Amino acid sequence: MQPRTFKLGGIAAAVATAVLHMGTAAAQEATPADGLNMERVVVTGTSTASSKMKTSVSISTLEGDAIKNAAPLSAAEVLRSVPGVRSESSGGEGNANITVRGVPISAGGARYVQIQEDGLPVLQSGDFNFITPDSYVKIDGTLDHLEVVRGGSASTLATNAPGGIINFISKTGEEKGGHIGISRGLGYDETRYDFDYGAPISDKTRFFIGGNYRSGEGVRNTGMSTEGGGQIRGNITHELDNGWIRLSFKHVDDKSPTALPVPVQVVNQQITEIPGIDPRTVSFYSPYWVRDVVLTKNNTTESTNVNDGLHVKSDSIGLEGQLNLGDGWTLSDKFRTSNNSGRFSGVFAGNNGTVGTYTIATGPNKGQSWTGRAFSAVVFNTSIDDAGNTLNDTKLAKTFKLADGSKLTTTAGLYLSNQKLGLTWNFNEYLMQATGDKPALLQTASGTPGLVGPAFGGCCSRAVDVEYKLTSPYLNVGYEAGPVNVDASVRNDRQRASGTANIATLSNGSLRYDAATQQFVDYKINHTSYSVGGNYAFNKNLSAFARVSDGVSFNADRILFGTPLDGSAPININTVKQLEGGVKWRSGGISTFVTLFQAKTDESNYEATTQRSTSNKYDAKGVELEGAYSVGGFRITGGMTYTDAKIVGTAAADVANIGNTPRRQAKYIYQLSPSYTFDDVVVGASLIGTGKSWGDDAHTIILPAYEVVSAFVNYSVTPKTTLSLRVNNLFNKIGYTEVESDGHAARSISGRAAQLSLSYAF
Repeated sequence: MQPRTFKLGGIAAAVATAVLHMGTAAAQEATPADGLNMERVVVTGTSTASSKMKTSVSISTLEGDAIKNAAPLSAAEVLRSVPGVRSESSGGEGNANITVRGVPISAGGARYVQIQEDGLPVLQSGDFNFITPDSYVKIDGTLDHLEVVRGGSASTLATNAPGGIINFISKTGEEKGGHIGISRGLGYDETRYDFDYGAPISDKTRFFIGGNYRSGEGVRNTGMSTEGGGQIRGNITHELDNGWIRLSFKHVDDKSPTALPVPVQVVNQQITEIPGIDPRTVSFYSPYWVRDVVLTKNNTTESTNVNDGLHVKSDSIGLEGQLNLGDGWTLSDKFRTSNNSGRFSGVFAGNNGTVGTYTIATGPNKGQSWTGRAFSAVVFNTSIDDAGNTLNDTKLAKTFKLADGSKLTTTAGLYLSNQKLGLTWNFNEYLMQATGDKPALLQTASGTPGLVGPAFGGCCSRAVDVEYKLTSPYLNVGYEAGPVNVDASVRNDRQRASGTANIATLSNGSLRYDAATQQFVDYKINHTSYSVGGNYAFNKNLSAFARVSDGVSFNADRILFGTPLDGSAPININTVKQLEGGVKWRSGGISTFVTLFQAKTDESNYEATTQRSTSNKYDAKGVELEGAYSVGGFRITGGMTYTDAKIVGTAAADVANIGNTPRRQAKYIYQLSPSYTFDDVVVGASLIGTGKSWGDDAHTIILPAYEVVSAFVNYSVTPKTTLSLRVNNLFNKIGYTEVESDGHAARSISGRAAQLSLSYAF
């Protein structure tokens, strides 16, 4: 081992030992106030419902009210408040990059983390090109709480989730009542309406319904209405004599601007802004765009609106239930089928521009001469033709009560998934003013204003029609005896992929799909994962746990157009091996959760923007701390994750990167959220920070450290009426989350966004 590894291990061990001794000395006989809500029963990453205090995994929960107070701009922004989670929420309301402690972000999306709604994945793969699961998750009053598991049994209790599970759990109408509300952006154009209501229908039947609708420009400058739509969700639950059954639905039809890397400059490894381009606000959507004419799969053309941004549609029907069969037997099932589709339209900076004299081609100044910086505006225009899925998870459990009072619970499950992926890529390049204020297109030789032609040499018009079928049996055995909880689980994931993929060829300046270049996809692959862990309760306020896990994330469309996928060549997979251990302690108003971890990742990857295939191995070690304290009206929660990660293996072309820290992997990330309640007012803030990191594996560009402060004030006008002011990124900080490897473009979090809302409870 490296000397720094011993140092890190010593620090982490000292922290854990200190907490252990504090807990032994200070633990009380009575259950104390619990800022982390350790007694909350969780259902994510466990075979049976159990309290956080008893589970042998690192799990955090966020309640719906706390999420609302944080004023998140997207589902991914919610996750920035969770210790151990790296959520690069700089892409707008979707297209986020998400992972957990030590596991790399080497491509877009959430490759190693499964995003769920009510226990089933939103999309089976978290890193599909241009379509990420967070795009289909909308935060509103239908959300009851969030459960996040890092590592642990996520490897065996979900597919494609070796890093963890993020589970957004819906309200189901247990409490009669609801809310209506209206919100308005301050300093930007957005109006939003929210509602939710739940109530009993009879003694054994209840319902819940809710959703939101909004319209406007959004928090970034677009010069027009580029937001619109929302969602409606609902469910009805019927209690049986021996269990329950629930029918649910969701309808989403929503569009919003997406944010892609914008032109910057790099000087001495430091990112610097280009005058006139504010990475916090610029989007390059504009009323002066022309229609983007793209190629369809049948070699016809289609006219599209660049300003539609990210447009997602989803219609889902779900059915779930649980039956107590008697004699310790329990049968449960979750089923959902979804029709998912949409379009991703975003403007990517193909270069950082050239200063010169140009002729304006669109807008009110068309035909006039203009001197300034012009850049290559590449429109990532991808039609999400079909991302529908049908999912089912069935579990049969038996609890044996042993003679000595201990319990043995065995759970056998079968997970079935059918995920479709139909995408049509089109990348056209335009010449555009490098300004953030309604930029116009500039004259080129093309008959279409501003058009240069197919981007990147015509590489990236692609037609994808693939289906991924998964059959995943799993088994979990849990033993509980007094203070001891031990469990072991195994899962065998079997994936079958079939379909076609094609790249359009460029001839005489025109693109066309040729049958001769069509790639057939027809392969099978499988992997067996395992997880073993245990938890020991020294008393009701102090426990310790440890776990070892091995999991897999199967590749999907990111390995298309590389090695043959017709079964004639080996198929690369991505594996994560993890070791973790920690302590949970509470006393008085204090509660803490400290975890030591190690994660070893072996992956293969392809990046659309660089058109490079890579193969890397990573080793990460660290410590994760989550804590809370409350006294009177004051409450504070927080967390910190320290990670020492290294690239330990690469393909031959990247061997110089061995020993480097992986891209976008800061040594530390941290969160702090204080609040105070007095009379009719609640005030609070959140601070989310990250240390500096490298923007590329070769260590040529630095992503600087940054902190983001958000704040809120809630005032109870009447017992049922609340007026709220929430501000995201209060001090308007720039926070770069990624940079192109040559330094010409980077992406930042959005700037300050204030919102005033009025809600009424009934």
